[in-house]
Amino acid sequence: MKIVVLGSGGREHAITRTLLRSPQVERVFCVPGNGGTATTDRCENLALGADDFPGIGQFCSDNHISLVVVGPELPLSQGITDYLQQQQIPVFGPTKAGAQIESSKAWAKALMATAGIPTAFASVFTDANMAIAYVQTGKLPIVVKADGLAAGKGVTVATTLAAAEAAISAAFTGKFGAAGSQILIEECLYGQEVSILALTDGQAIIPLLSAQDHKRIGPGDTGANTGGMGAYAPAPIVTPNLMQRIEKEILSPAVRALADRGIVYRGVLYAGLMITPPGDPKVIEFNCRFGDPEIQAILPLLETPLEEILYATATGRLAELGPIAWKNEVCACVVLAANGYPGTYEKGKVITGIDLAEALGAIVFQAGTRLQDRQLLIDGGRVLNIVATDSTFKQAFARAYAAVDCIGFEGMYYRQDIGHRLLKA
Repeated sequence: MKIVVLGSGGREHAITRTLLRSPQVERVFCVPGNGGTATTDRCENLALGADDFPGIGQFCSDNHISLVVVGPELPLSQGITDYLQQQQIPVFGPTKAGAQIESSKAWAKALMATAGIPTAFASVFTDANMAIAYVQTGKLPIVVKADGLAAGKGVTVATTLAAAEAAISAAFTGKFGAAGSQILIEECLYGQEVSILALTDGQAIIPLLSAQDHKRIGPGDTGANTGGMGAYAPAPIVTPNLMQRIEKEILSPAVRALADRGIVYRGVLYAGLMITPPGDPKVIEFNCRFGDPEIQAILPLLETPLEEILYATATGRLAELGPIAWKNEVCACVVLAANGYPGTYEKGKVITGIDLAEALGAIVFQAGTRLQDRQLLIDGGRVLNIVATDSTFKQAFARAYAAVDCIGFEGMYYRQDIGHRLLKA
């Protein structure tokens, strides 16, 4: 098989390296890829943008591509799947209509209401003054969300009225562009967050291993929200009984509700959940793609060839696949970020030590990197994902952090407490 992977982050490097573990995968082409995919055997970066639909379609046709795997949400929300499907090219990722489950939080809330899926109560606003008046009469803390795609940074958990008003003002004055022209104001849920990344072809549903992400930039889950500073899998809080409830109360109703709207959803249905203190799962948000960095903590545990799973999903044959096989291990992932992330950060700093980290047995999935004159340079806010597997989380995190100590770049920042709740327990 020859496969095209769209995207340039750690998620796409992880997908590419996992695909290339299989002898059935002849070559992977990344659009546009990063410094990691540029140096991966049997992989080639293409000088195309992920939004260059005609260029991608022409390349797939000319090179007899077997499958296109769409990593990020933006090209899905723009209709890349619809475009390629018209040319009879199999695509892993939902259509533009299906991607609304992530590209519009208000649309997703309406879907959940129709399907009876448990979630936080929310109100939708298109006017700043009305939104501010609403929070002034409500209960704190409150959650303010940009309706559209904001790269994981459009959510504010406001514990004070001033913070809520500032978040509303930021959204309506263009901080998130068009994504903030409409906002949701939600009740604040309490408990533990978990990520459930499920595969579906519109009928069959197969959840992958559960994972827990760390969204906040600071230790102890403090500070601004980010795209994710680390993750681990599987999440012990998601017991077999809880997973059955999640499938019955959340995943299956969502797929049925999508089908009722005429949407054949093929790809990842990612449910970001809050497990509330009674042990009940509630949806924080749905996403239409693999979580980043959650998938970096899941794929190293996968034994079934990834291309078989993705192709079966894309072609509506997921029910024929059979059980997915997993290693009897756990996985830890620590994100290394550029100085200033999630705000303004510098690019172009030299990265060293990846070979030393991998010599310790860790896996380094590259994210915000580029290769220039044989040097690896910073090219994004989240730069590297340092991943390690072992029989226990204590050992996996020890191995991951030992590998972190091998890496160097100016201004390198990372959280030193990824997995803190798990390790304390």
